[in-house]
Amino acid sequence: MDGEPPMVEPAAASQTLAFVLVDNFSMLAFTAAIEPLRIANRVTGRELYRWCVVAKERGPVRASNGVEVAARLGLADIDLDHPPIVIVCAGLNAERNRDKPFFAWLRKAERHGAQIGALCTGTYLLARAGLLDGRRCAIHWEALPGFVEEFPDIDVAADLYQNDQGRFTCSGGTAALDLMLNKIALDHGNELATKVSEQCMLDRIRSPDDRQRLPIRARLGIHHPKLILAIELMEANLEEPLSQEMLAAYVGVSRRQLERLFKRHVGRTPAHYYLELRLERARHLLYQTDMPIMDVACACGFVSASHFSTCYRQMYGKTPREERTGSLAPA
Repeated sequence: MDGEPPMVEPAAASQTLAFVLVDNFSMLAFTAAIEPLRIANRVTGRELYRWCVVAKERGPVRASNGVEVAARLGLADIDLDHPPIVIVCAGLNAERNRDKPFFAWLRKAERHGAQIGALCTGTYLLARAGLLDGRRCAIHWEALPGFVEEFPDIDVAADLYQNDQGRFTCSGGTAALDLMLNKIALDHGNELATKVSEQCMLDRIRSPDDRQRLPIRARLGIHHPKLILAIELMEANLEEPLSQEMLAAYVGVSRRQLERLFKRHVGRTPAHYYLELRLERARHLLYQTDMPIMDVACACGFVSASHFSTCYRQMYGKTPREERTGSLAPA
């Protein structure tokens, strides 16, 4: 519970944030963004932040976990002469969102002086609205490959969150909590942000460039430094795969030693593990982009569509075309 008594703080103007929910939005990111604001109000005993839940039209919006949240306001209800801070909350299937009227509304809000941000894959929608040009942004690591392919000129990284020239984005999940704690620190000082962090049972506020994913050591439960380096090299070279000889040379072992390391600690050969990584990337691109299948194959290091299709079927039990067709079927 929030057990701290309110701290004394000078009066401050209240800020209003409009959380704009898109179908299949991430409930975790949404609530993680609101709770620090609530706690900041409670700890200070002042209404530092107000918020409202908005959708394209008034009514319930379904999150990716199936829970519906009532949006009491539609976009038409927002007073852009006195614009709130606009935060687009998205989640699954944002890469398929082509809602041009919504993008136009975002641009209009920006012209009226609104600060605009996004949680999780909401970054896709800001990019499609043309609001991320010349700015650094963040997006969930799973959506990163498709985003890079569609928007090669946008400076995107696997950061937790970014705040660049009035445009703030975060990778989703609990990173929304760090984003808002960072905002509270900028608005009202580190002392308040620390108190809110403690109420959330956090031992620290993560910085923007903290890693999204667990380190390989923790993710795969392996500790051999040469094996970790080999996997890092594989993950960094999916479009133009390194040969087994090159991998072994970079790591500083023989090819046979590298094979033994993988079989002992990962349970498969380096070639098989590398293939799995490339096919996993291909699967993300099939879901997240409209790239021709041959282009997906090339982006993942396959020189022919037939070889790509054969490997994909062996891995996932269906061809790339069947995978894409299934992903576009109505939910």
